[in-house]
Amino acid sequence: MAKSRGGSRKLLWSMMVLLILSSSVAAVALYMVFTQQGSAAQSAINTQEMPEQKAPIFLPIKPFTVNLADDEYGPRLLYTGLSLKLADETSQEILEQHMPQVRSRLLTLFSGKQASELTSPGGKQRLAAQVIAALEAPMSENQPEVAINDVLFTEFIVQ
Repeated sequence: MAKSRGGSRKLLWSMMVLLILSSSVAAVALYMVFTQQGSAAQSAINTQEMPEQKAPIFLPIKPFTVNLADDEYGPRLLYTGLSLKLADETSQEILEQHMPQVRSRLLTLFSGKQASELTSPGGKQRLAAQVIAALEAPMSENQPEVAINDVLFTEFIVQ
């Protein structure tokens, strides 16, 4: 009985070694399959045409000072500089060609505001929306549409 018992231990050990080896081989095979699929998916993503990212178009407007509407504190001033984020180069060209009109519209818009409107929470966002509306209006006949995406205040002091 001692011999058969030793023989069954050898058989048990050899089966365990085979089981470990086969599990290791299966794990390596699965790893290789998944990494090949991942690299194939990555190469498929890389071969797809990525939309070309265009650089944003900004039109800086020189800072200026404007008298605000009088309030309970008397006459107030606004010193502001801003940049316009534009959708296309055509809009940039139109605004640059009409810069005196652009500045005039901005001065007219700002001079009708009170300091409390501009310094309140959300005041600058409302003012930015009003700037967009004022500048998107045609400045000449048969003018292409001006597309302004955002107004960025680079300087803003109320005194």
